[in-house]
Amino acid sequence: MTTRIGALAAALLACTALAATPVAAQDFGSQPVRGKRAGDIVLGAGLIGVLPEGGGRVSLIGGKPEASDTVTGQLDLTYFIMPQLSLNLIAATTRHDVHVRNSALGDVDLGRVWALPPTLNLQFHPFPAARFSPYIGAGLNYTIFYGESGARTAPVNKVAIDNAFGYGVNFGLDVEVSPRWLVNVDAKKLWLRPDVSVNSGLITGHANIDPWIVGASVRYRF
Repeated sequence: MTTRIGALAAALLACTALAATPVAAQDFGSQPVRGKRAGDIVLGAGLIGVLPEGGGRVSLIGGKPEASDTVTGQLDLTYFIMPQLSLNLIAATTRHDVHVRNSALGDVDLGRVWALPPTLNLQFHPFPAARFSPYIGAGLNYTIFYGESGARTAPVNKVAIDNAFGYGVNFGLDVEVSPRWLVNVDAKKLWLRPDVSVNSGLITGHANIDPWIVGASVRYRF
């Protein structure tokens, strides 16, 4: 898992560095630090990698549920209640291949599914006036699963994954490159465990998805 996160984080950072080049060209080291202030609204755009842990239980045939890693774009919006405290909302959708490994039928392909996981975090910024401003947070997630489709291993003909609530922790770093522009790196750990139904309930399961979400973005402060 550490290797997966490290490799993906490096790729995301490289993409964000390229996106931030026009901003960085302003020589942010010579810019005065504005810092974070109450009432700030910050809009971010970037890339995230979603890395499910995999695990859970499956009735009748046994085995281990798994979902594939994926990379996608993300928008996020942050509102500062006070310089040290903010609310952050993320919006993204991801597609995952889903499987059951080592079941009584061997490895079973359940096709693919889309996930829409809006997540609201309360974040604490201990150094709001610093150019390099870290933060920690915690929040709630509600994931909507939709678009179940794709090739499946016989005798599977129908898969449904229930929408589910989750919760998580969050940590990251904002780097102010100008009074309006920031570069951000961020990581979230979610605990998300939806119920799964195969062939209209003939086989049921409980998937421990529990993903890491790592990302990098460019942010604009209004």
